[in-house]
Amino acid sequence: MSLTRRHVAAGLLAAPALLSARTADAAGRPVTVASLFGEDKPETKIWRRIAETLNRTAPGRFDLRIVGNAALGGEKEVAEGIRLGSVQASLSTISALSSWVPDGQILDLPFLFRDRGHLKRVLDGALGTELKAKYEAQGFVVLGFINYGARHLLAKEPLTKPESVKGKRIRVIQSPLHTELWSGLGAYPTPIPIPETYNALKTGVVDAMDLTKSAYVGFKLYEVVPYLIETGHIWASGVVYVSASFWKGLNADDRKALAEAAAEGTSYFDDLILADEDASMAKAQSEGGKLVQPEDRPGWEAGARKVWISFAPKLGGIEKIEAITKVE
Repeated sequence: MSLTRRHVAAGLLAAPALLSARTADAAGRPVTVASLFGEDKPETKIWRRIAETLNRTAPGRFDLRIVGNAALGGEKEVAEGIRLGSVQASLSTISALSSWVPDGQILDLPFLFRDRGHLKRVLDGALGTELKAKYEAQGFVVLGFINYGARHLLAKEPLTKPESVKGKRIRVIQSPLHTELWSGLGAYPTPIPIPETYNALKTGVVDAMDLTKSAYVGFKLYEVVPYLIETGHIWASGVVYVSASFWKGLNADDRKALAEAAAEGTSYFDDLILADEDASMAKAQSEGGKLVQPEDRPGWEAGARKVWISFAPKLGGIEKIEAITKVE
């Protein structure tokens, strides 16, 4: 068994003590749900909403057991658990699944989407359907696409210009695209699982990273990287997903109930993220965090364009990428 699988297995053995309270009359199919955060964050609240919906629309058929605070590991570890069937449901950024479905990296191309509405329209179309099929082939059944918000640069100093990141050690998602983006700007990318980033930044293993506003505060990173440079370079799209083996074991009625609850939960999550971003930045700024604007945006975008060209042959060609920019 690999270290990753041992991590997941060990987490699951500890999970019963971590499971949040359920109603005394809960019954039905047990569903282990992994969340990176606690009860106050959208990543857990979405599952509370899905559970409430299922209690109403499919009473007694599902028993969601939500394990929070990354107790089952980071996104990679949870994805392994999903594929193995030891974890039945979770959320994931598209980036964390790129080693299984490289085509998903098209959503991570920097400065590709104008705003959250543009991203949603693209995923509601042919590209979303295409990607769902590719995820399912790898053991991930996608019930909906979510938007974690834009990723911004987080640092110990105001790195506002593209050239200011040169020589800096930057934590990146374990994704070739993210690695190439920052190495192309002259930084030294270092893949580190998200639960380990706080200590890596605190001890100087890395100098900076990028993340959404909500997660910036969710992990209390403002304590170690007080500057959030509002680059908005990548829209952090993600999925609400379940294990393919779990999904195949459901009857048609249960699949329908779960899919409908997840669809409603997806809209709820996106609304929560918007509100949480505002609350998160207010909290960060009240505790010493600083929101600053980037300089030389054309320079940032020019650096990002190199990633488009480099990855185009792997993602269907530059014409496919350009077509996304034209979606209205």
